[in-house]
Amino acid sequence: MFYVYALINQINNDLYIGYSDDLKRRIQEHNNGQVQSTKSKRPWKLLYYEAYNNKSLALKQEKRLKMHAAKDELKNRLGII
Repeated sequence: MFYVYALINQINNDLYIGYSDDLKRRIQEHNNGQVQSTKSKRPWKLLYYEAYNNKSLALKQEKRLKMHAAKDELKNRLGII
């Protein structure tokens, strides 16, 4: 399985969107400071994820969600803004 996920920073509500083929491991990496782009904003909590059988579809969705309008839409659906 391939996962597109959204993490929320538990201190300032920053949202991070990513992709992984091992969701549990990837969240641990974020919280252990092993991901350069998120290590200064720990701790992170899994807020949302989507599962895909197809890697290319998962990567396409990750890219779409990282676009400003789609990210705002996701935040709105999740009640963050």
